[in-house]
Amino acid sequence: MLAEFRTKSQITLPKDIVTALGLKEGDKLDVFEKDGMICMIPVAVYPKKYVDTLQEEISTLKENIRTGKQPLFDSIDALLNKLEES
Repeated sequence: MLAEFRTKSQITLPKDIVTALGLKEGDKLDVFEKDGMICMIPVAVYPKKYVDTLQEEISTLKENIRTGKQPLFDSIDALLNKLEES
């Protein structure tokens, strides 16, 4: 498939690609050059506050695992069984 390079450095992605990737208006793409190729990868962008909150939760979980305060499960079934008991 060919795409034409237009004014203001714009191109139109072929509809087949847009459909196959489920892209819609407003989606973000990481665009970079690698070995002479232009690469575009769809990305999800989250607000900084959301990412900071997740990082805090992960740090807390890691500390709880390290100190033995966080229960560990061998399988999803074991986790679900424990949740059903509550």
